[in-house]
Amino acid sequence: MSRPCVVVVGRPNVGKSSLVNRLAGRRMTVVEGHRGVTRDRKSVEAEWTGVAFDLVDTGGWLTGGDDLDVKVSEQADAALRGADLVLLVVDAGTGPVDEDRHAARWVLRSGRPVALVVNKVDDAAQENSTWEFLSLGVGDPHPISALHGRGAGDLLDFIVDHVGATVIPAAPDDDSDDGTLRVAIVGRPNVGKSTLFNRLIGEERAVVHDLPGTTRDAIDTVVETTIGRVRFIDTAGMRRRAKTEAGLETYAVLRSLEALDRADVAVLVVDATTGATGQDQRLAERIGAAGCPSIVVLNKWELITTDDRVDVLAGVADKLAFLGDAPVLKTTATSGKGVHRILPAIATAAAEYVHRVPTGALNRAVRDLQVRQPSPTGKIRYAVQGAIEPPTFTLFVSGRLAPTYLRYVERSLRERFDLGSTPLRVRVRVE
Repeated sequence: MSRPCVVVVGRPNVGKSSLVNRLAGRRMTVVEGHRGVTRDRKSVEAEWTGVAFDLVDTGGWLTGGDDLDVKVSEQADAALRGADLVLLVVDAGTGPVDEDRHAARWVLRSGRPVALVVNKVDDAAQENSTWEFLSLGVGDPHPISALHGRGAGDLLDFIVDHVGATVIPAAPDDDSDDGTLRVAIVGRPNVGKSTLFNRLIGEERAVVHDLPGTTRDAIDTVVETTIGRVRFIDTAGMRRRAKTEAGLETYAVLRSLEALDRADVAVLVVDATTGATGQDQRLAERIGAAGCPSIVVLNKWELITTDDRVDVLAGVADKLAFLGDAPVLKTTATSGKGVHRILPAIATAAAEYVHRVPTGALNRAVRDLQVRQPSPTGKIRYAVQGAIEPPTFTLFVSGRLAPTYLRYVERSLRERFDLGSTPLRVRVRVE
């Protein structure tokens, strides 16, 4: 049984994302002081007096605009169809405007239950002005200041009264071990991450447009797949710091890095038409620092001529060497070609990440690798595996081991126990 769904809608720049953050009790969405920051619909869990429900932040609904505006409005439409309650947000400072009236008619046509939320009511003197929004025809106003929290408790009480009959226990936090595999999709802007994300989850959840930087936040979606329950995280494109705009884009990149740190598997999407770039190389370094296994997806592969494919693959092997033996999958997300190989590769990487080697088998492997190639500076007396995620081995040695020999040990253990491309950590204790 799913949690009740409360969808937040309204024209741009009325404070929808600030309201979501306030009701959720934590900063979950990107907030910036200009129009059009939110584009995708982002769902977060909220809880009040023991009642759990999903809050869905949407982009501003517009009657016209360019192709990107239309796609953003379509995302709001899709969220509205599954709503148990709709919060129509307006701005007390501007009073009712034509865009509010269009949004109100749109919500009423949906037939979903709706509540009018008048934001930016920072003091009691402004409350009287909220009644002019009765002209929208969506009921009595709920005054609130999302910035300062004024009226938030009353609004949460109203939401709980409306959805409480269908309440279920709150789900574990995103960072808890609930058995859900976390997969972060990362890459430079405009390489096709959101298109691939939509393909993997089976719905148009993220806005896809040929404008670089369309995705502004990390969007989580949990789906049941052939390999089990997976939380896919679509992230904003990450550029070099010198090209990153202050404020909005900086925060979006930080959210992407945060998503990478909590991921069990990272999917690095590379644009095959440009090949692996210096920025892809830096992202590979960042994935290596996060310590999670990785998969490289060469997207837009169908656009590469047969003669150029060998050079593209060679460039990937050279610049993304930080990822070791990470599998390289060739796909075209727009057509879906090759995408079916991603889930099995994720399952394999996840299994290798938690692999535990029996102590007896580990020490037999250490004995054999020393027979083949003894160390000139010390002997490995015995070894233990101290941790998983990633597999971590501690060597107890009689003397210091050269870095080249440690690399030999790591390579030998990886081959012996079929650990594929998962990161390994080898630690040394001199006795």
